[in-house]
Amino acid sequence: MLYTVLRRRAAGESVEQIRPDLIIPTGKRKGQNPGLASIYRALAEYEKRQTYPEAVEQAHADFAALQAD
Repeated sequence: MLYTVLRRRAAGESVEQIRPDLIIPTGKRKGQNPGLASIYRALAEYEKRQTYPEAVEQAHADFAALQAD
């Protein structure tokens, strides 16, 4: 869903226009549309990952080390 939002936003559509076309594939709300807040949270998380990729990699490495112990 995130990449659909990114692609369509790049084409000039707003999140409000995109939301009705998105469907949640799994979980409790399967088959429903995601809320605007959920979409904006996903976009914010994506932007943070793009801004600080080394921090994400370090967090993954730390988590793997914790799991190995």
